[in-house]
Amino acid sequence: MNVDLRHLRALVAIGEEGTITGAAAALHISQPALSRTLEQLESRLGTTLVERTTRRLHLTPAGLRLHEHAHRILNQLDDALTEAAAGSRPLRIGFAWAALGEHTVPLLRDWRRDHPATPLRVHRGEDPAAALRRGELDAAFVRVRPDDPETASVALYQEPRIAALCADDPLARRAAVTLADLAARPVVLCSTAATTDALWPAGPPAALEVANVDEWLTAIATGEAVGVTADATRHSHPHPGVVYRPLADAGPVTVHLAWPRTGAHPAVPAFRDHARRTLAAAP
Repeated sequence: MNVDLRHLRALVAIGEEGTITGAAAALHISQPALSRTLEQLESRLGTTLVERTTRRLHLTPAGLRLHEHAHRILNQLDDALTEAAAGSRPLRIGFAWAALGEHTVPLLRDWRRDHPATPLRVHRGEDPAAALRRGELDAAFVRVRPDDPETASVALYQEPRIAALCADDPLARRAAVTLADLAARPVVLCSTAATTDALWPAGPPAALEVANVDEWLTAIATGEAVGVTADATRHSHPHPGVVYRPLADAGPVTVHLAWPRTGAHPAVPAFRDHARRTLAAAP
């Protein structure tokens, strides 16, 4: 199909920036040149990749799929060039929300002690599974098993769910709470939290959606809503206005390690085995 790297870079920039102006600036080329490159790519593939509106550009379903593949191809190329010039690169591990809670520091510290020749870099992001598919990470801790044939995963352990309450909420005086206790309260939902909305068959009675952990904690500390999350949150995100209590009748969250089936960093198998040993030995 005679598709070049410049075509893939153009699609990635358009997907990231959302406008021809922004994408052209990111690539340091003119807007007409970028538009021609996009038209060439769509013509050679025989499909529309970008829908144009008066203000924004939106990737079509085909564009979204190619955008993700293009990310991975370009990142793999950059990694290969870096390794050819400077040797093996660090192992990039991703997580969202609360990582592994109290297990995070021991696991990373012991890796660095036992594998000094393979440095490790930790990356926190809103969607580590997507970053993994794009080739930005070598492995990621996730609480929803990736439904992707190109991604492998292993279950590491099960983590209790807990409720997050305003410190002066009457429920905070209890040793544990139930889903029924929370049913009449607004529940704050965050895209990087555990699968909160799946706990109620019809969804939470009332939901308040926020963008990140800071907004999530603020909504709870001010009494605007209650939260449901995984146990790691109470270790990674203590807050003077938030009290965490066990959620007695909610099933646990399974924590997985995920990695790409092809093109994986050579240290991924060793890290996978290290994570399994460390977490199996943890109390």
